Amino acid sequence: MRETNQARVCVPVCVRRADELRASVTRAAELADVVELRLDCLDADQLAPARGLLGALLGETRPPFIITYRPREQGGGRDVSLGERADFWRELPEALRDVGGRERDFVDLELDLLESPHAASLGELFERFRVICSHHDFRGTPAGLEELFGRMARTPAEILKVATKANSVTDCVEVLRLCERGRREGRECIAVSMGEAGFMTRVLAPAFGAFLTYASLDASQATAPGQITARELREVYRVGEINPRTLVTGLVGSPVGHSLSPHMHNAAFAATGLDAVYLPFEVTDLPGFMRRMADPRTRELGWNLRGFSVTAPHKQAVIPHLDRVAENASRVGAVNTVVVTEGRGLEGFNTDAAASVFPLEGLVELRGASVAVIGAGGAARALLCALGEGGASATVFARDPARAREVAEAFGVEWGTLEGARFGRFEVIVNATPLGTRGSREAETPALTEQLRGVRVAYDLVYNPAETRFLREARAAGCRTVGGLGMLVAQAEEQSRLWTGREPPPGVMLAAAEKKLSGQ
Repeated sequence: MRETNQARVCVPVCVRRADELRASVTRAAELADVVELRLDCLDADQLAPARGLLGALLGETRPPFIITYRPREQGGGRDVSLGERADFWRELPEALRDVGGRERDFVDLELDLLESPHAASLGELFERFRVICSHHDFRGTPAGLEELFGRMARTPAEILKVATKANSVTDCVEVLRLCERGRREGRECIAVSMGEAGFMTRVLAPAFGAFLTYASLDASQATAPGQITARELREVYRVGEINPRTLVTGLVGSPVGHSLSPHMHNAAFAATGLDAVYLPFEVTDLPGFMRRMADPRTRELGWNLRGFSVTAPHKQAVIPHLDRVAENASRVGAVNTVVVTEGRGLEGFNTDAAASVFPLEGLVELRGASVAVIGAGGAARALLCALGEGGASATVFARDPARAREVAEAFGVEWGTLEGARFGRFEVIVNATPLGTRGSREAETPALTEQLRGVRVAYDLVYNPAETRFLREARAAGCRTVGGLGMLVAQAEEQSRLWTGREPPPGVMLAAAEKKLSGQ
């Protein structure tokens, strides 16, 4: 039975016109524990009419509000001087004089204002509202966060907020430590690492003691880098159930934002009632992540990290950081799964190999089949291992002949150069490169229609999107096509067994992946 926590989800409302406020506040209130009114998002001529609506909005809305009027340098929508901000906050209590029957709402004041001479004139604001002292850095996570926190603690604010850009996943360590410090010192704290590398803080910060976490109404209304929707935060990551004992798993790689893995693993955890969560970890500094966040002997974060998936570009680079590597992973020369335990350290496995041939079952008889494998990375090596065990005859193709030859010699197969290659003599062709993956490489393919004519089955290990350009080219060549979703599910199910010792419920991961791919 999972515990619940006191996680509050704050949904910002950021619109340009005052007449758009009411509809957006109504939508936000359906999902939020707290609604943030970003008045700095309004066009300059809309501030006065918006202020006239505030009393009615507060009277109509159940969740408490955070009222924000932020300057551009702190993430606001326009330039607002220190004096203009001070005037706005001095006038606010009078504008809301007639609003009663509510618990105190919040106002978010930047540290520079609270350290300025203007702060002395804001006494009525502190009586009427709970004050948040905030500091934002959209460039990075500066050194000296502890000192910054100390300065904020010396202001009369009740709640301290730090939001900084994470340029590396290890920046999350510094930010989450502020939550732990706030809990130790009895201070309410909000700490956020913005950007893809800081994603984990949006889910885990409440378990570290954060007063709230931020989420958007929808993807188009995110007000900070890396912010996800409130619905996803609640339904996929179950933020309200995460606690210090929650088993943490995730995906280590770069990029990871396209991955279906969080949807699959979290759906399986939910279906079995496990106190566990799976997160995307955008990792460019692998040694730093392993040392400061993963290894139980050196990590600086007090969390129950049980293991993680490994994807490009780290499947081979992770091996030197592990204490043990399973035999199949050593044979492949790549690790896609790490299990973390206090007693045994970090153990590497490869669940890709067996899963890679799963989608071909029923389509071809592997023993004796001729298979062209395009790619020379970790995915290709896993596939070659499985094809060899299944008795297939494989040939490796890559743009870099030296890499193709190296991988072919490692597995005792033939090799060829990708440029100008014709594949009609092969029964099966497999794309084991990232070409075609959702994002910047989505329009790319390792082979064109003319190269694929005569091939019986074209198989793409890429699973997002479900229909890649490679598969479209293959279909035009008359090939039977199969995508990588079946492999993804099969390898993920084995990962879940390794981390939890339990059998994932049949069909749950596949259904979650298909739902996400369909845009539901």
